[in-house]
Amino acid sequence: MRILLVDDEYELVTTLAERMELRGLEADWATSGDDALARITTTSYDVVVIDIKMPKISGIEVKRRMEKIRPGMKYIFMTGHGSEGDFQEGSTEVGGERYYLLKPVAIESLLEKINEVSGH
Repeated sequence: MRILLVDDEYELVTTLAERMELRGLEADWATSGDDALARITTTSYDVVVIDIKMPKISGIEVKRRMEKIRPGMKYIFMTGHGSEGDFQEGSTEVGGERYYLLKPVAIESLLEKINEVSGH
């Protein structure tokens, strides 16, 4: 399974990617919406994990643009802000709260969500 992690926190995405690879998943990462969009033009991912709050372009807008480029990918949103508004917007965008995680994200919880949304 191939995963793309998108978060403006470098330490977070690189650590998550490393931990996923130790568990046998292929994990790429991006620290901006633009970088993530560039990555999906050359690579198809099973699941994209996106931070909702990022500079320049929100995670929700990144997801909307990705869907036009590569329909069929699955998405999980995460946020460290935890506001009710973010939760409502994020969970509505991906089809329910089961596709939404609050930071700090435990790797086991994230892997469980990835398996759930991908059908594995």
